[in-house]
Amino acid sequence: MANTDQTWDQECDVLVVGSGGGALTGAYGTAARGLDTLVIEKTGYFGGTTAYAGACLWLPGNQAQARDGVPDSADLGRAYFRAVVGDTTPHDLQDAYIDGAAATVAFLEDNPHVRFEHRPFPDYYEAPGRFEAGRGVFPVDLPAPDGPHPLLDAVRPPAWAERLGLPAPDGPLTDGRALIGRLLLAFESTGNGRTLRHTALTHLITDDGRVVGAEAAHDGGTLRIRARRGVLLAAGGFEANAELRREWQDLPGADWTMGAPGGNTGDALIAAVETGAATGLLDQAWWCPSLRFPDGSAAFTLGLHGGIFVDGSGRRFANESLPYDRMGRRMLAAKAGTTPDNPVWWVFDDRFGDELPGITVVPADRQAFTAAGVWRTAETLGGLARQIGVDAEALRSTVRTFNGYAADGVDADFHRGEDPYDRFFARGEGANPCLVPIDRGPFHAVQIVLGDLGTKGGVRTDTRARVLRGDGAPVPGLYAAGNTAASVSGHHYPGPGAPIGSAMVFGHIAAADLAGREADR
Repeated sequence: MANTDQTWDQECDVLVVGSGGGALTGAYGTAARGLDTLVIEKTGYFGGTTAYAGACLWLPGNQAQARDGVPDSADLGRAYFRAVVGDTTPHDLQDAYIDGAAATVAFLEDNPHVRFEHRPFPDYYEAPGRFEAGRGVFPVDLPAPDGPHPLLDAVRPPAWAERLGLPAPDGPLTDGRALIGRLLLAFESTGNGRTLRHTALTHLITDDGRVVGAEAAHDGGTLRIRARRGVLLAAGGFEANAELRREWQDLPGADWTMGAPGGNTGDALIAAVETGAATGLLDQAWWCPSLRFPDGSAAFTLGLHGGIFVDGSGRRFANESLPYDRMGRRMLAAKAGTTPDNPVWWVFDDRFGDELPGITVVPADRQAFTAAGVWRTAETLGGLARQIGVDAEALRSTVRTFNGYAADGVDADFHRGEDPYDRFFARGEGANPCLVPIDRGPFHAVQIVLGDLGTKGGVRTDTRARVLRGDGAPVPGLYAAGNTAASVSGHHYPGPGAPIGSAMVFGHIAAADLAGREADR
């Protein structure tokens, strides 16, 4: 919207919209360079979906890897990333990410509140430059504060706690919460940072084509915030906006995302488009198979160590141990699990008791799931087939064939267990620990649907994280990172931590550009 009123309620050098990993990296970057920085967060919690994450960060060739003896480099990371992503995104944008990874880690670790460590987690594709043992780094756990702390006490609870209506656990902040907590402490330590929660961006304010501030809803009114240097949009995607999901992704709604509640409705994206911003990849998301819950929601599911996925025909359609985004894309291609009336069924036997043979970020209560009809049990496979509405002989044949593969140690159909990622989660025995037979009744099936960790389409940006117009020119004063921007990884998810890692790098790059400096340190 054009600036027709020069009255401001708040002023700052840099306004950051959002409080996930990319937003707080950018906010710390500008505050550490002496710029008065204001972070606004739509919800009552800091961290967005980053707080839910395991917080592996795909940042090739950084000093945390070197400390832990990981022989990575930008060139190795570039070779792998280019082999996977190819020409689906601009090479100079890819290079900005890869070449900025080490500098981002070094800049952040210059602050004593921020520390990373390497932990194994394999890259997701067989390609040159792949690290089978993983190249990701994680935030070191953050000890709980002694007594109340206004910022740390407002870090979003883990996904399982928030979904189940439970308080955040006592003890240290771990995983994504540790990353958010450490970045908040670093931001606070600069003395140049301020935050406002329960503050939702509604419009960007422009003057002669330049973004000079924003309007935001706060405390029942409207705040007009002047941003003397510019605005960084890093407020997540539009995964919680059912209307936009239907329009741009041809999906029935927004019930199955792992996006944190209360945000991720595309506000920043819509505001940027109003200024003339170009968009891309709006049909894309960080897909994942998800366990359907009795209330109709769904929770990210990965790391299968038992069972198979079958579609409406009662047959397998993919390697169930694929990395989650790749499995999600197989579900899309098979049109399986994409609507409530065509679920995928995760079929397994009774050797696992009341537990699911895999990892779900929100635990499942078998009794509640059974009562809701999303967990079915029968003494025979034929009886289970009737319960889930698939052809009985087809299901029996599928399980019979799979059990033969388990005995032989070779999945002739989908090659499950042949990749290091498959084996990372395996718990079985024998020649192929990923192939666990299904032969101990009673037999079980739970519903799996196509979920996501967030959308990955948004405004187009350049190598300086500046938002671009349709003609390729930047929108002066406007930057974007994370899921508000069209992802540098295009139609792929190269490795664990690429979403948060790339968000942080472009947040760092944006901060340096806003401060008029190169993004080296």
